[in-house]
Amino acid sequence: MGRAEERRARQRGGRRAAPRNRSTETESVAPRAREAAAGTATATTTAPAPVPGGRAAARRGAKKAGRGANGRAGKPGGKDKGFIRRLFTWKKILGTFLGFAIAVIGAFIWLYVSTPIPAGNPDADLQSNVYKYGDGALLARDGDVNRENVDLATIPKPVQHTFVAAENKSFYSDNGIDLKGTARGVLNTLMGKGAQGGSTITQQYVKNYYLSQEQTVTRKLKELVISLKLDREKDKDYILAGYINTSYYGRGAYGIQAAAQAYYRVDADKLSVEQAAYLAALLQAPSQYDWAVASDTGKRLVQARWNYVLDNMVGQNWLDKSKREGMKFDIPKDPKAAPGKEGQIGYLVDAANSELANQLVATGVADDYESAAALVRKGGWTIELNIDKKKQKALEAAVKEQLTSKLDKKKRAVDGDVQAGAASVNPKTGAVVAMYGGTSYTEHYLNNATRTDYQPASTFKPVILAAAFDENAVTQDDKKITANTIYDGTSKRPVVGSDIGFAPENEDDQDYGPVTVQTALNKSINSVFAQMGVDVGMDKVLKVAADLGMHTKDLKAVPAQTLGTMGASPLQMAGVYATLDNHGKKVTPALIRSAENSAYPSFKHTDPIGAQVIDREAADSVTSVLTGVVDDGTAKLSVRDNPLRKGQKVAGKTGTSDNNKSAWFTGYTPDLVTSVGLFGESAKAPHPQVPMTGATNGLTSDDGRVNGGGFPALIWAAYTFGVSTEVTKFDLETDQGAAVQTAPPSPSSSPKPSASPSSSPKPSASPSSSPKPSTSPSSSPKPSTSPSSSPSGGTSPDPGTSSPSSGSGDPGNPILG
Repeated sequence: MGRAEERRARQRGGRRAAPRNRSTETESVAPRAREAAAGTATATTTAPAPVPGGRAAARRGAKKAGRGANGRAGKPGGKDKGFIRRLFTWKKILGTFLGFAIAVIGAFIWLYVSTPIPAGNPDADLQSNVYKYGDGALLARDGDVNRENVDLATIPKPVQHTFVAAENKSFYSDNGIDLKGTARGVLNTLMGKGAQGGSTITQQYVKNYYLSQEQTVTRKLKELVISLKLDREKDKDYILAGYINTSYYGRGAYGIQAAAQAYYRVDADKLSVEQAAYLAALLQAPSQYDWAVASDTGKRLVQARWNYVLDNMVGQNWLDKSKREGMKFDIPKDPKAAPGKEGQIGYLVDAANSELANQLVATGVADDYESAAALVRKGGWTIELNIDKKKQKALEAAVKEQLTSKLDKKKRAVDGDVQAGAASVNPKTGAVVAMYGGTSYTEHYLNNATRTDYQPASTFKPVILAAAFDENAVTQDDKKITANTIYDGTSKRPVVGSDIGFAPENEDDQDYGPVTVQTALNKSINSVFAQMGVDVGMDKVLKVAADLGMHTKDLKAVPAQTLGTMGASPLQMAGVYATLDNHGKKVTPALIRSAENSAYPSFKHTDPIGAQVIDREAADSVTSVLTGVVDDGTAKLSVRDNPLRKGQKVAGKTGTSDNNKSAWFTGYTPDLVTSVGLFGESAKAPHPQVPMTGATNGLTSDDGRVNGGGFPALIWAAYTFGVSTEVTKFDLETDQGAAVQTAPPSPSSSPKPSASPSSSPKPSASPSSSPKPSTSPSSSPKPSTSPSSSPSGGTSPDPGTSSPSSGSGDPGNPILG
């Protein structure tokens, strides 16, 4: 029977069996297997009766068997999964991927063909920056490019290899691009994560010479295309020469020749491998890695990168391993300032550039500090500073009159180790109205007003007190800390309540016994504030310090921090005290009033005053207590009794660090906050920190120490009382803390006329002759003995102490601290 007849027979429903063929044999296998598995098969297997309707009906029956009683598929979601499988077949996925790849390749080919190598001329884009005083007068014009291109053939091969080892080991064999690094950079740009490393030397050269520093996808794609073309059209030596001649190395140096002179005072062809390795390492972060201004972290990082460069050279067989092992890091020489930046001008220009770069990062114009600094160096900026010309001149004159005119490094070597820095801030606006960075930018490159490598010492104690008041802290016996709370002022007394043992020594190991908080701050008693820090909680103390403007991110919350062992700058401390002066509202010192550039959004510091960071009553209470330091503490002779004072209300604190390496006075009137710091820095490279003891032959102290109540307070008073002649009062919301109440603040009735130096071997013993401040007036039987002793003490030549010393006790002792 043919297939047609068989089909007709099935359609008629006939029972006549058709001859077996492959189809019928196959259809009968499944029923027999199921019967055998179920144990129902008989000894003789018979073929099942044909299914009415044929194979199509059989298939429909099988489908129905797989459905439940409701007619739906027995397996949930089967229909949806079937749709998804049909939608995402491997053919469709592969086709989509291939289509996308073809589109990308086509777009790249179009970009490659349509993007020419532009004419490189970076100098044409570099302009001058103009800097102005707050009144609009010209301060400086800066923008000349320090660059001298050199022929690569004159640079020794090992020196060339240091740059390749630092940035792109595969430079000589690659095609000019790093696809992985570029893809990562594009992705991070799209995701807003900023710039990432990974570019080849060719790509970096293209970015420096042909393009810009902006972080956009378009710029990165152009960089990729131009790099490929450049690598095809130019040899590697051409590209390497362009790279080392156009890169920025810091210190205003563009190119290897300028960098070699700026850091090692040699020409590029005379560089050693050790020196070249530093310059190559420097390119990663010139602002952070410049040895003259780098932090300890920056110095550690650049030395690690220096080792990385040399180790890579060994790995590439460019440097013998035994020679590498004998190499030592060559510390760069001190920088020399460019002409035209003498005096304070260079300090102000550099500080303004740094502040503007940080602002460009904060506003999203640049992704990181180095990119922002490049935009500033590119020029075209008109920058108006908040610097008040009158106050600036007054601050410079005060430092010269009270300190530098008395230093004579030819007579005393230690006099050459004394550095001064100061910053003055308007607490109501945050404006930096004056800044003193050092004797001259051309003589001392590092700005002493912004450096943060010296300890603020006891000027940190008001921060501890602010935390105690703001946190409503209590003592170990659960008594609220106020200005009148009694503490044990015994020297070397172990703190109670800390897991870390700490027993600080008071200055001169002086024991004070029971004292109030007010007296403890007046006399700067270490043991009291160490215990207070533990009572408040050092974590809370550091939080308040950060809120006030100090950098405490990496500091450990340990009792030793109560002595001010962290680093701080005069500008930073001026901001902290300005926040206290401003009743607890955050004051961020602002050097720049405005910065304009036609290529970028204008920047204006309209309001550097922030939110309330500590309670007003807490801030005002600290101010009230700090008036006591001036009226009856370590600054009473230099400030309270200064002949220039016209009745201005003053709050402030002195500080002298361990081993006399730094001395401070930070103080304020209602309208002006100024921080003055003196730093012992060796005049000999690499300029380690050294004691200042013996400077000026001990003009302000019998033991030769340079204390905060001496030169720093005298500078502060000469400046502040010279520019702030208006008598104003603090508007305080507090009922605690006060100046001396037992005697009027006049030289003839000083509340604590100390015993003469001859009666005590310790200069600071006289303030502690009585543990209680209230008994001190009657404890001094000889209030008039000091004038006769002043000349022998060497204080009479000092205009800040000679006049007020009459009837005030020994002029040497009270200004310790």
